[in-house]
Amino acid sequence: MNIKIGEISQDNYRWGNFHYRLKIGWREPTTILGVILTILFFYLIFIPILSLLIDAIQIQFGDERRAGGILGDFTTYYFKRTLFSPVSQILFWEPLKHTLSISLGVILVSLSVGSILAWLLSRTDMFGSKWFATALIVPYMLPSWTFALAWRTLFKNRAVGGLEGWFENLGLIPPDWLAYGQFPITTILSLHYIPFVILLFGNALKRFDTQLEDAAKVLGTSPRNVALRIILPLMLPSLMSATILIFAKCLGEFGVSYVLGLPVNYDVLATSLYRSIASRQTGVASILAAAIMTIGIISLLIDARFIRESRKFVTIGTKGAMNRINKLGFYRFPATMLASIIFMISVALPLLVLFLSTVMRIPGDFSLSNFTFDYWIGENLKFAYYRSGILLTPELWAVIWNTLKIVGFASICSGILGILVGYIVVRSPIRSVANFLRHITFFPYLVPGIAFGAAYLSLFAIQRGPIPALYGTTALLILALTADQMPFASRAGISAMMQLGKDPEEAAQMSGASWFSRMVFIVIPIQKGSLVAGTLLPFISGIRGLSLFVILAVPNTDVLTTFSLRLLDYNYTQAANAVVIIISAIAYFGTLAAQKITKTNLAEGLGD
Repeated sequence: MNIKIGEISQDNYRWGNFHYRLKIGWREPTTILGVILTILFFYLIFIPILSLLIDAIQIQFGDERRAGGILGDFTTYYFKRTLFSPVSQILFWEPLKHTLSISLGVILVSLSVGSILAWLLSRTDMFGSKWFATALIVPYMLPSWTFALAWRTLFKNRAVGGLEGWFENLGLIPPDWLAYGQFPITTILSLHYIPFVILLFGNALKRFDTQLEDAAKVLGTSPRNVALRIILPLMLPSLMSATILIFAKCLGEFGVSYVLGLPVNYDVLATSLYRSIASRQTGVASILAAAIMTIGIISLLIDARFIRESRKFVTIGTKGAMNRINKLGFYRFPATMLASIIFMISVALPLLVLFLSTVMRIPGDFSLSNFTFDYWIGENLKFAYYRSGILLTPELWAVIWNTLKIVGFASICSGILGILVGYIVVRSPIRSVANFLRHITFFPYLVPGIAFGAAYLSLFAIQRGPIPALYGTTALLILALTADQMPFASRAGISAMMQLGKDPEEAAQMSGASWFSRMVFIVIPIQKGSLVAGTLLPFISGIRGLSLFVILAVPNTDVLTTFSLRLLDYNYTQAANAVVIIISAIAYFGTLAAQKITKTNLAEGLGD
């Protein structure tokens, strides 16, 4: 062996240095807390997903004969059934085709309309640009399936039972392609994600130095070449990021497809997964959830790559940088009309339709005698499922209390854990622990909500060791929502702690304050804004969330979103729409409150 003495000494030095830092690190409560959080999130995030994947390759209860083995044996039966059997077209390939075609349509429409609106809002003198900058992002604050219910209220035809749609009652029977399926789903999701493009693309445009355009024009470049060779290449990273993120969100979208797809058996991957779980095909559901999760992770990793690549594009100049406003002249009024029309069809009209549907006995009948507030506050009703209006129905208030209890407790847990994760990531001397926490708490963002819900169902549906079966309990919903919201809470905590220097803590430590006292009396009071943000944002997201809850909730643990869908399933349209209006109001005003408390403005963009 030909080993140099210097190399041995260097290796010994590195090992000794590592051993010394490890020994010192274990004396810090930060390290112990980091290990505890590592174990906690390993169990709450990694283990459920691992359990889901294991279910895909193990024979499940009731499938022993079909799979040709005994319960728990290794099998490829579910993989073959989902992807290669005669029913694979119904289970996977058709839903995949529908998902991809809807996503492509949503991306094309959202980018086309959103890019124009982003340019008008950020770079022109369009009338009311400041008002529209906030108004046009309202659809992003509301649950996407809010607009699906409004669409169904208008265009519902005889393909589905229950109350007639407005147009059908007026003697105009909408065709199936207009009432259900790909066209309405694509249209509604496009309207929902146009604000996403406005935020991402508009933010990039605001940072773009218009002197680059001026220099090109001075050199004789035509406006067309300026747009294609200067502006577009520099804006391409933000457009690609919007494209990939919209695709990832469409991949796990459940509510819109449930409302407008299931009545005509138009399945996407998310609704096919839901059907499989509802029919107790656990193994097939695991394969579908794994497929959704894999595609989602790949797409968001591609987005992360584009974000890194975008750093090569410099769009911010020096102190002399300019963001010149273009004069629209004759086109100023048409541009304002375009923004007004988009606002009307994406916000005003759907909410108006939903509200009017809750005060009409007969849909689409605008005679004064047809209007009533009985569905809200009436008593002794003879023409509704509930004998009282929805606001006087004890079941609604029980669901509201259940929602506030589940979402509120999960949000508080998320906020506290987010601050602690941020503290560990920034302060821990053991970098492996810090790096693990940084990545594991972001992982739920890569997994669509319905797949994450399926993972929790896989882990907690039965008793495993000392952990009892939690399916059907509020504890399961709290755990799942807490883990699902950790990407937002942890990022808020990490960002806040990176801005907090060590001086206040070191001064307190020199005065003899314990670690617990430093956290309670120094760190948390200083970071109370971030703690509020890390709590309030998950609360708003949880209030309007559906994909996660629809897998895990049962009637006894209903939240507002699942309660409204159950009402819709029973064709209690007025009551279902009333609940959705309540959810939308909470989500909208909650978002405004979050912006005020955190002193941020969603209309200014999402940033990088």
